[in-house]
Amino acid sequence: MKQYLKKFEAQVRERPDVPALCDYGGSEFTYGEVAAAIEQYHIFFAAAGVRKGQKIALCARSSARWAISFLAVNTYGAVIVPILADFTPEGVSQLTNHSESILLITEADIWKKMDSEATPLLKGVINIKADTLLWGSEKIKAAWNSRKKLFAELFPEGFDTGSVEYELDNPMELAIINYTSGTSGDPKGVMLTYNAMSDIVEYCQQNIGDKPDVLVSNLPLAHMYGLAMEFIYPCCTGYTIYFLGKIPSPSLLLDSLKKVKPALLITVPLVIEKLYTNLIAPQLRTGPAKALRNVPGLRMAFYNSVGKKILTELGGRIKHIIVGGAPLNFEVESDLHKLGIPCAVGYGMTEACPLICLEHPDKYVPGSCGKPIHKVRIASPDPERVPGEIQTKGPNLCIGYYKNPEADVAARTYDGWFRTGDLGIMDEDGNVFIRGRIKALILSSSGQNIYPEEVEQVVMRNHVVKECLVVARTGKIHAMVYLDPDTANKLVNEDSQNAIAEEIRSRSNAFLPQFSQIFSVELVDAPFERTAKGSIKRHLYQ
Repeated sequence: MKQYLKKFEAQVRERPDVPALCDYGGSEFTYGEVAAAIEQYHIFFAAAGVRKGQKIALCARSSARWAISFLAVNTYGAVIVPILADFTPEGVSQLTNHSESILLITEADIWKKMDSEATPLLKGVINIKADTLLWGSEKIKAAWNSRKKLFAELFPEGFDTGSVEYELDNPMELAIINYTSGTSGDPKGVMLTYNAMSDIVEYCQQNIGDKPDVLVSNLPLAHMYGLAMEFIYPCCTGYTIYFLGKIPSPSLLLDSLKKVKPALLITVPLVIEKLYTNLIAPQLRTGPAKALRNVPGLRMAFYNSVGKKILTELGGRIKHIIVGGAPLNFEVESDLHKLGIPCAVGYGMTEACPLICLEHPDKYVPGSCGKPIHKVRIASPDPERVPGEIQTKGPNLCIGYYKNPEADVAARTYDGWFRTGDLGIMDEDGNVFIRGRIKALILSSSGQNIYPEEVEQVVMRNHVVKECLVVARTGKIHAMVYLDPDTANKLVNEDSQNAIAEEIRSRSNAFLPQFSQIFSVELVDAPFERTAKGSIKRHLYQ
């Protein structure tokens, strides 16, 4: 297996003038320009006394310069520590300090809110946007200020991309520490090797595509899903990547897809569901559409016609949509399948860099999360019918949690399998179906296991429901519901609110077994808080 940075090196050598990393509507860097910027970083690191294996934190909003900074640290042999830009200043300080980072690459407004005394190991802070030094020792200042002069002296006839070579015979060494939490008292820094990331890039090239293309990146790069699937894999494959810098509105995403025309879209359910609400659902809910959908001889032609229109709206070249990070609404997934939209839901976690299961849309079974990319077992006496913990093995897995041996022990079974904490089943063809988190599992008074995610999927079939979270209180099932704003605005008094809540409850219970019937529906005034990958922060609402 070829090391992933060697694959990136090959792109620099072979395609130096091709745009590589671009801010949508902003700066663009070719593969050659990226390599030159990386070299300047390397000159700075060396002059600053940075040793291979030392940690460098990166906390900024996703952008082309974010990606360049990551590659600079990664190719130098230092350990990169991506930190989400929306963590609190205290959280950023804690993770920078916990990781023992000696440099921080960030934005001026983030650094301004941080307490420098909380990061005593830091020697310098770089402003990623302005390409300036925000703070540093005299040695760091001298190294930063001299880097361009030294670069010019080192390459008097210009930077030669044909001679770029990254000395990286280090497959099992630590490459990335990716934190899965921000300000908890016991941070979990997932330790990932060069080999783990190389394995994921290899898998993606073999199963998604190994030819250069274009891509719109809409996920946070500090999260492993966006980092691996929207940046490292495509960059090592020769893609031109356009960074939106944030989870986009439907209009921004559609605009970018129409202009960029990618063949691949990597995203989360939150984005797909927004697209569905704004683009797809209106074409399926008109009077004529409902009539055509119910005529056997015309149903297929109707869906094919609408599906082609949707794909045209998405740029006209989409061949593969991968959705991950959280469950996809059942109705949305079902309609996408009927329309012929090539969509597949995958499954993974930071510790797996991030893939555990995936399948090509042509072979994908709706409702599943694909097939294992390596080894997966279900810890159940009857894995096809009785949910058990999903456990996995493979070269893509982390080597542990940074300075957290207790978490290391808890994450492994006695015989060496990694414990995901998720419940699922696996059919005879190897398709894995997620049933929920072990921690979220509800045990009914009759001893039945209730999977809140399954109840939520039923509630979400009500068109007026935008978000739902199911919890157990005093032994009964309660559904917290955030309504579609158009519906919520029509509820002028308490009686109308109670009526819609009762209607949602009764409609949902008609599709639920007796043991998981909803006792009450509570309407909430605001969307639920979510993680970077789009899943609801359940612990906040228990």
